Formats: sequence, C-alpha cells, structure tokens
Amino acid sequence: MLRPFPQDILIPQEERLAIQFRKSELLIGIPKEIRLQEKRICLTPDAIGTLVAHGHKIIMESGAGEGANFSDQDYAEMGARITYDTEEVYKSNIVLKVEPPDFKEADYLQPNTLLISALQIKTQREELIKKLQQKKITAVAFEFLKDDQNFFPIVRTQSEIAGTASVLIAAELLAKSHIGKNLLLGNISGVPPANVVIIGAGTVGEFAAKTALGLGAVVKIFDNSVSRLRRLKSLVKKELYTSTINPNLILDALQRADVLIGAIKGKSLTPIVVTEPMIQMMQEGSVFIDVSIDRGGISETSELTTHSNPVVLKHGVVHYGVPNIPARYARTASLSLSNIIQPYLLEIAEKGGIDGAARLNKGLRSGIYIYKGVLANKSVAEWFNMKYKDINLFFI
Repeated sequence: MLRPFPQDILIPQEERLAIQFRKSELLIGIPKEIRLQEKRICLTPDAIGTLVAHGHKIIMESGAGEGANFSDQDYAEMGARITYDTEEVYKSNIVLKVEPPDFKEADYLQPNTLLISALQIKTQREELIKKLQQKKITAVAFEFLKDDQNFFPIVRTQSEIAGTASVLIAAELLAKSHIGKNLLLGNISGVPPANVVIIGAGTVGEFAAKTALGLGAVVKIFDNSVSRLRRLKSLVKKELYTSTINPNLILDALQRADVLIGAIKGKSLTPIVVTEPMIQMMQEGSVFIDVSIDRGGISETSELTTHSNPVVLKHGVVHYGVPNIPARYARTASLSLSNIIQPYLLEIAEKGGIDGAARLNKGLRSGIYIYKGVLANKSVAEWFNMKYKDINLFFI
C-alpha cells in the first residue's frame, strides 16, 4: 500500500524552538594608534554614520583618523563623540584597534570588554595574554576572522595592498639616482623591460605579479607549491615564468633581476630562501622588498626597518624591510578594513552581543582567541606553551 509520507516523518518529533535574540546597543571606543607608526583606523566616517543610524554610540580619541586623512570633524558630523581622554575611550564595551594593545593600553581596558584588533602573535609576549585573561577580556584577532567562504578576509585584503604596494615602492626606489639604478620599472619601446623576481605565490605574490606585469616588467615567480603556481598563472593570464624553489634557478634569476620581492607567508617563521652570497651576486642598485619581514624575512640579509627609515644598503642592494606596508597607504587600507569590520559589528548588535553572534557565525567564532578570560585558540596556546579550551566548546 502506498503511503503519502514516509513512516519516520509521521513519528512525533521534538519541537524545535527558534532562538530569540534581543538587539543590543553597542558602545564602541576607537583609540588613537601609537605603535609602529600605524596610521590605519578600523572604521571610516561613513561606517560610523551607519552604526550611529542603527542606534549605536561611538567614542573616539581625537586624531584617531588623521593618519588616514579623516579629521575629527568628519567623524563628529557622522555622530561620533570625540574626546581627548584616552582612558575614557577604553571604558567602552567594545574597543576597536588596528595594532594590538601594549601593556599601558591593556591596563586601560575594563573587565569583560570585547577587544577587536590584530594579534601579531610573533611580536607578542605571554605577559600581555595573561593580562587580558585576568581582566576576563574577550579578544578577536583580525588574523583569525573568516568569512562565509572560509577565507580570511582581513588578511587577504591587507595582503592585496602589500603585494601591489611592494612593486610601487620598488619602482620608486629603483628610480632614485643615489641608491637605485635610476631605472624606470616599465616597458618602453626599444628599451629592455625591468626584471622582477617574486618568491612566494600566495596573495602577496599574486598582486605583486599583476602590478609588475601591468607596468610591463618581465616577472619570474618561485614557490614550492605547484598548485599555487598553477593557480597564479590562471589568474594572471599573461606570460609568466614560474618555477619551484631551486637555489640554482633563483641565483640565475637574481643575477638578472632589477627587483626582488619576498612574498612567502605562513604560520611559522619564513624559511631562508635567499642566501647572502646570492644577494652579493645581484646587480648594484637593485631593490629588495621583503614583505615577509614580519615573520623573519626570506634572506640572510633581511633587516627590519621603519617607515621613517625604510631602507638599508647591503652589498650594493637596496633592502626595504618595513613590516606594516599597508599603513603607508593608510586611507586605502582603512577603507578596506572598515568594509569588513562594520558588518561584523552590526551582526554582534543584531544577535545581542558577541555570544549570540559567535554562536551562529563560525567565521566570527574562529576569530576569538580569548573568550571571557579563557585562552581559546590552539595556535596561540602552542606559541606560548599555554593551556587552552577549544572555542567551539563554549557554544555547544
């Protein structure tokens, strides 16, 4: 006998109740950045206007947006309250920063605050993590946030900027007569094009390659992942030399290179791919932009520099080792950050706070490395050799 419904459907089932969330009003504090010549800011005036229109309150330290060419008046006109009192900003329920807090800023944080910022684990000390734990802080790291495609949107967009900027910076340095070759990074009729070598075929390498090719340079790119090289070739859709990392092939390429870009990214320290003898074989006045410097750099000659003193000369090669390249283009980087962070904030408010939002949004949940004082991220725990509890256990 035919049945209109399967039998298992006719058996009484447990009632599923919808989870009710009460919208919350956010009080967001945005302090002025004080570390590493940081000029970026997490939210633009337009984003502030959107949040204020949704009933949220924003308090900002005076001058917080100046590095990105956003004035206090720009923010005030959108509804933000401007203050000269740094401690008052840190009394907010949510604190937004680009750089992670230092010890003095961590002292300002109130217990149970939601901190959203970069973590930069390789530059952190265990004492700061413990201080955040003591204050029962819930901390979200830019580096760990994921979108609905399981990608890292902030890491991706800042890497895009770093990749594009690396070639533009190289072109600027290459043109300087007192340190560079006084050479135009381009393709002029009757003049041999510049040679650019990129080591690393991730996001940074991809956008560096696209920019260099767009300027007319000859590009050679090295990576140990054939799949990444294949992917990059399909994305660029232009003539591109690719190779796995081979010391002899790299040395041959560097002897002809005008520009070398280090673009290897990873969870651990960057492996040394370019030795000092290889650098010595490069032409005098060549430029080396090491985007991987924040993880140690790709070369034995890599050296950490700053935006105020960005270059050092070694063996006649110009070395650029600034770790936070996107801060050089602070307005573009800030617009990019704001586009990603604002929707997360609206979702947190819509779901009644970080608890409700993290319960339903796995990408946001993955960004939490401290939850109400409990270390909740495996990578951070392993780096500091500390105990942790998986973040998912809090939302079963």
